[in-house]
Amino acid sequence: MSRRIMLIPVGTSVGLTTVSMGLVRALEEQAIKINFFKPLAQPRRGDNGEERSTTIISHHCSVKPIKPFELGYVEQMISSDNTDELLEEIIERFEQHQQSDAVTVIEGLVTTRHHPYAERLNLEISRALDADIVFVCVPGNENPVDINHRLEIVVDTYGGHKSKKVVGCIFNKVNAPLDEHGRLRADIGAIDAPEHDEERCEALRSLPIFSKGLAFLGSVDWNADLVSPRAIDVAKHLDAQLINEGDIASRRLSSVTFCAREIHNMTHALKPGALLVLSGDRSDVFVSCCLAALNGTKLGALLLTGGYSIDENIQKLCNQAMETGLPVMSVNTNTWQTAQGLHAFNQEVPVDDSLRIEKVMVHTAESLDASWVTSLTEKVSRQKKLSPSAFRFYLTNRARQVNKRIVLPEGNEPRTVVAAAICAKRGLARPVLLGEEAEIQRVAAQQGVSLSEGVEILSPSAIRGQYVEGLVALRGHKGVTDVVANELLQDNVTLGTMMLQHDDVDGLVSGAVNTTANTIRPALQLIKTAENASLVSSVFFMLLPDQVLVYGDCAINPDPNAQQLADIAIQSATSAEMFGIEPRVAMISYSTGDSGAGSDVEKVREATKIAQSLRPDLLIDGPLQYDAAAIESVGRSKAPNSPVAGKANVFVFPDLNTGNTTYKAVQRSFDLVCIGPMLQGMRKPVNDLSRGALVDDIVFTIALTAIQAAGA
Repeated sequence: MSRRIMLIPVGTSVGLTTVSMGLVRALEEQAIKINFFKPLAQPRRGDNGEERSTTIISHHCSVKPIKPFELGYVEQMISSDNTDELLEEIIERFEQHQQSDAVTVIEGLVTTRHHPYAERLNLEISRALDADIVFVCVPGNENPVDINHRLEIVVDTYGGHKSKKVVGCIFNKVNAPLDEHGRLRADIGAIDAPEHDEERCEALRSLPIFSKGLAFLGSVDWNADLVSPRAIDVAKHLDAQLINEGDIASRRLSSVTFCAREIHNMTHALKPGALLVLSGDRSDVFVSCCLAALNGTKLGALLLTGGYSIDENIQKLCNQAMETGLPVMSVNTNTWQTAQGLHAFNQEVPVDDSLRIEKVMVHTAESLDASWVTSLTEKVSRQKKLSPSAFRFYLTNRARQVNKRIVLPEGNEPRTVVAAAICAKRGLARPVLLGEEAEIQRVAAQQGVSLSEGVEILSPSAIRGQYVEGLVALRGHKGVTDVVANELLQDNVTLGTMMLQHDDVDGLVSGAVNTTANTIRPALQLIKTAENASLVSSVFFMLLPDQVLVYGDCAINPDPNAQQLADIAIQSATSAEMFGIEPRVAMISYSTGDSGAGSDVEKVREATKIAQSLRPDLLIDGPLQYDAAAIESVGRSKAPNSPVAGKANVFVFPDLNTGNTTYKAVQRSFDLVCIGPMLQGMRKPVNDLSRGALVDDIVFTIALTAIQAAGA
């Protein structure tokens, strides 16, 4: 049975694309079949490529949207009085591509002075496709009476309160910054919006219209982080010349300051994410900005106006600051003209800004009414494959539920500090940063984050003495005395491991600076393996575009024997189950079934038999070649009777060389998000990070560590 939801804007600039993205993501997290259809392309100013909503969802979700009709063709049909024929073509295209057992999100048109026919066409399309209606409204600074009046009018347009097709309303951009006329501020870094206003949200929920049958389906707060463009987006908009490229593709701009004052009057503007606009001949200001960058402040970018060139000697003086990644660009326009250009900047998310798109999707999805989203999935087919978004949703949702205390020994490492702030803000864990508070707060300020009460900072020197006796008790047989123990505890990873051993924390995450050996060695010595585990192994969660695969062991055991390989398979299957994946385990080899011989194949064959005998309830098969395990057509050909071939989602590699090479080849070749390695078989959860880990990698590793702690 299919469900069709059409999003109808109430007014202009309601952020319809944002809500579409969020609803698709929320449904994706339910692991169901989804369609997306924007019947008519409606390009915005500056859009030259494919329709924006369709492109974003096709690239960033496991959905293949239905292609929209071009606006020129639509307007030609309307002007020729062929609207009925147009509607027939829309229905035909929809029916050709829609899945009968899926939920379809349909995005309506926004009424503008260039598209006055949009409201009438939305009504006709919703009727033609027999879609339920959900309104999207921006409350602005209107009082509740006026908002209610607007909604009553639009509800009447779509059949009134008695219509079963009129479902509810989603409020977007709640608490957004407004100008003096009550309009949404469109300029970059306009102002910081105040914190979530629960009183305003409650006023919206209490509108009289919601007592008449219309449902309140969500309130999406405006969030400054979600409208921060990249420096490269501004450079393209202004057609700026790059003097120093730096990190222009990744640095975010959260504020704009025009530097026309003396240095001592503008030091407050030298902050993370700031776009500093200055005349190209103001060498004093330029040097001051470079000094701030050298001091660790991650400025957004410098924009030089007037077409002036930087003095050669000044540029040499500031070369080291440039090497920190500070983007510097130049325009020929004067300061006033540049300000006008910045004011006209299109704040909509670019289709290639993956990081921002992901954040927008997650934020919007989390703001929708969960019970309504779940109700849409009733009698709709579930996907057999767990999508990456559904996996991430499981991680974050489950981590919130278990609410574990996770120690981060690398407490003053910048990415770790930002990740801790995010985890505390989203309620994923109670992070504990080991380090001196002044240093950690300085790093946080440089990274542009504030550490809430949910982030705990512990000075190692203040707590080290508590664990000397315990360390001696654990390692005394190896010659560890009080003096040696105190010396070993100078290492924060060892200190954090002792905190975990004493149950003062629930898990440990390290490795952004430390090597894998430095992270794991204290755990093996002090935490040890679980009672039912013969070894410690690892898995990676590989987030492919349409599903999540589990790879084990790619980080710990160089050449496991058959018994150990069987244990790794069982541990990996158990980990998959812990994270919502129904395991189908493939024991990987260079040969499938009985087609090959040799000691390596025999090891995998024996390991498969051992694993099957130990856990007959699991789907485990091998030996299987990778293509036979992963590709259905190959699996049918090479192993037609296998319950796993072509459908495997847990891949167990015969040795570390094969596993590590495969995971890195897949990750790098397809630019995949890869979470791990997650250690298995420990009494308590300890997890390692890649030294090249991104902030999001650390956040997800903290979340999965919390879940492990709850399942241990």
